[in-house]
Formats: sequence, C-alpha cells, structure tokens
Amino acid sequence: MTDAAPEIAALAFNVVIPDDLRWRDIRRGVEYDLQTITVRLLPDGSVAAKAYGRPTAGGRGGYVSFPVPSRPEIADLISAAADRAADLWARHEPYL
Repeated sequence: MTDAAPEIAALAFNVVIPDDLRWRDIRRGVEYDLQTITVRLLPDGSVAAKAYGRPTAGGRGGYVSFPVPSRPEIADLISAAADRAADLWARHEPYL
C-alpha cells in the first residue's frame, strides 16, 4: 500500500423520515409511502439524495427511488442527519 490517501467515491447514510414529514408518490401505478432518504456525499462536497419506501397497499414492492422534494423541513432533516453521521464517522472504531 502506498502513502497516498485512499480515493473516496462517496459517503452514504440512510435517514428515517419522521411521520410528520413523510409523503407519498406514485411509480408505475403503485403508490408508495416514502420512509427513508439515502444521502450521498460526493467527492466535490455536493449531496445527492433519493427517497425510498413501501407500497401503501402492502407488500415489499421493488427497490424504487423517488426524488426528494425541495422543502425546507426536508433540507433541515438531511442537514441534521449529515451532522449526526459525521459525528458517528469521526468516532468510528477500527475495522477488524
């Protein structure tokens, strides 16, 4: 191994959407209750986010991503979750 720092392609975490911030969306005729957001911190410092959930009619459904709406309370949730994730990463224990 070289002394060069490892190249990180992205960092990611999942955040649960509180009940009062959840929304529904439709894909291919199936309505979904969006329950989590996957957030990726990209190497340039930008953030990408996608929402995931379960069909409202029940069942597992497919692993389908949805856009995250541009709402201040959702942006605040993502920001607070990023701060929490950063704290957890900073205190991580060595692998193996």
